Amino acid sequence: MATRTHPAHYDSPWKTALTHGFRAFMAFYFPELAAQIDWSKRPRFLDKEFAQVGFGDQPEGRLADKLVAIYLHDGSEQWILVHIEVQAQRDESLARRVLQYNYRIFEQFNRPVASLVLLADDSPSWRQDSFHNCVLGTVMGITFATAKLLDFAGRSEELLNSRNPFALVTVAHLRTQQTVQNPEERLSAKWHLTELLLQRGWGKKRIMILFKVINWMMTLPEPLQLRYRQAVRKFERSGHMEWIDPYDQIRLEKLRQRVLNQGRKEGREEGREEGREEGREEGREEGAALLLEQQLTLRFGPLPQTVKKRLAEADLEQLVAWSGALLEAQSLRQVFK
Repeated sequence: MATRTHPAHYDSPWKTALTHGFRAFMAFYFPELAAQIDWSKRPRFLDKEFAQVGFGDQPEGRLADKLVAIYLHDGSEQWILVHIEVQAQRDESLARRVLQYNYRIFEQFNRPVASLVLLADDSPSWRQDSFHNCVLGTVMGITFATAKLLDFAGRSEELLNSRNPFALVTVAHLRTQQTVQNPEERLSAKWHLTELLLQRGWGKKRIMILFKVINWMMTLPEPLQLRYRQAVRKFERSGHMEWIDPYDQIRLEKLRQRVLNQGRKEGREEGREEGREEGREEGREEGAALLLEQQLTLRFGPLPQTVKKRLAEADLEQLVAWSGALLEAQSLRQVFK
């Protein structure tokens, strides 16, 4: 039996949770700031615009960044840059990097920018929230709002009873950190959170999203993941939910064969009119592209049109290569690199 869990996946879970529940995120970690936002006007995620502000390679430990356009109760529109920082160790460059991002966004949009940082590392004493240079009467720098996940560590009962979905996300993250050396304990915690998720009475979409967040984040050695899948399938058979496990390779392979077989059938039918072999090959490619698109959407959420176009134009060999890369990838960029 393994004595250590697999490396945790934090990137995709946090991005998915934040995109799904930005208002809940703000209310949970930054309640005083959330009260200043006019939620009657829907926030807009500026992912494409934020990509233009990028610094190239992502610094180690920084997992999710979101640029969001919001309205305040005073009637003004402002952009908020939300950093979710997951740090395995202290990162002394954090505050300086926040300053750099804040200024670049301000420079590009010419609008005020609020930088908010969630410190999700495992160091209780590390709490960077400012960076300043003072020389010859000139002050340059930034002070930004932060929240610390470890501050919730002693509030387990409160978190488990909370109706805010980020209470469960917080518990999942903390329990993942706490069980690095104890996979059996992580399995128990993962299943407990799954049960709580079903008891909340939320809609199907939220339940499915949070299930994926918990499953992605709380990685397990394969024997224990198999036990977890078996427990989940009991719920599936009882009609609670049509669960889809992103790491269930047996199920994915069955889905792959079903789609490919359908593609071959369509290819044969088309081949009778335009050439049997050509139709079969096209059917295989369409089936493989459809399957991969479903898998990518399941792992990373709605796909950009550029990704859908690449899938539609790819040949079978390329689609197979991307499918293989998906097994270990933690982001779309890693799939298509």
